[in-house]
Amino acid sequence: MEVYFDNSATTRCYASVKDIVVKTMTEDFGNPSAMHKKGIEAENYVKESAGILAGLLKVQEKEILFTSGGTESNNLALIGGVMANRRSGNHIVTTSVEHAAVGQPAAYLEDQGFEVTYLPVDERGVVKMDALEEALRPDTILVSTMYVNNEVGAVMPVEEIGRLVHAKCRKALYHVDAIQAFGKYRIYPKKSGIDLLSVSAHKIHGPKGAGFLYINEKAKVQPQILGGGQQNGMRSGTDNVPGIAGLGIAAKEIYANFDKNIEHLYELKEHLAEGLGSMENVLINGMAVREGAPQILSASFPGIRSEVLLHTLEDRNIYVSAGSACSSHKRKASGTLSAMGMPKEQKESTIRFSFSEENTIEEVDYCLSVLKEVVPMLRRYARR
Repeated sequence: MEVYFDNSATTRCYASVKDIVVKTMTEDFGNPSAMHKKGIEAENYVKESAGILAGLLKVQEKEILFTSGGTESNNLALIGGVMANRRSGNHIVTTSVEHAAVGQPAAYLEDQGFEVTYLPVDERGVVKMDALEEALRPDTILVSTMYVNNEVGAVMPVEEIGRLVHAKCRKALYHVDAIQAFGKYRIYPKKSGIDLLSVSAHKIHGPKGAGFLYINEKAKVQPQILGGGQQNGMRSGTDNVPGIAGLGIAAKEIYANFDKNIEHLYELKEHLAEGLGSMENVLINGMAVREGAPQILSASFPGIRSEVLLHTLEDRNIYVSAGSACSSHKRKASGTLSAMGMPKEQKESTIRFSFSEENTIEEVDYCLSVLKEVVPMLRRYARR
């Protein structure tokens, strides 16, 4: 049996996504900027995907900007948002648990002379609202928080944050990294006070190299890629039609059976949590199972280094993560786990299990049976 529990790193493409990607690469392969029939055919795929996404978010199609994925969306939101509004202030607010695709642009902006406040989180990984309220100032021009933490599945109170930001800082933009949340929550940016929202296709069974940034029509964002003026000059470069078409199909499909899918994810998560709870000295991290994101369960196995357990599970055809896959080739102590106040031994023994609706209870049972076999053995070796 092969068990893939690393869906927060990437997901398997839906068959419908594969089909449309192949079709737009081999049949309807025109350049959407071209004025002839093949170009118009390609442009229609882009318009259709924009319509799907706008419908799901209850926004306008013109507020959907296609990108190469979550990292580009986050960079454009932070750097483009700040640069377009720098005359209004010099202060940025984010959290201490952001993905590097937000953390690195924030550090870059610090180097450019902007002041950045990094908010603390509680032991569950949730941002402290009193710290946010204290941090907001008249010169705050952008606030950026994730919706769902990619390591422990902590869910941020985005609607509450949106209300607070706009009540205290009318000129500030509120950006939400929704890369782990889109497809797992019904998200309505206008209702939640979200001005900028980042999404990545490959987290929702779409193709890699595609994503989008929702930009409220009233928000000012400075383009970062210049050239042919595509997408109303906001992002030059030939549209990635296969990626965009695949993203639209994936989004449509993942929300088609939304309630059923989410309940299934929580059942998988609960079943794994109960099994881990029956094991000696295994710690579940973050929020309570039903309070946190449905697809992510973080657990620590003190006495065993996470990489050792990861590769032991891999030998049994079980695939998990020892942290954010985006930075796994440069393993260092997790900023999220440190910010949560986690002791060193617990941090160094943490594994992330992340599910999709394609996973089964049988796979969870197999994973638990392997863990119950190998964890005591690995601990004995570690003590020698």
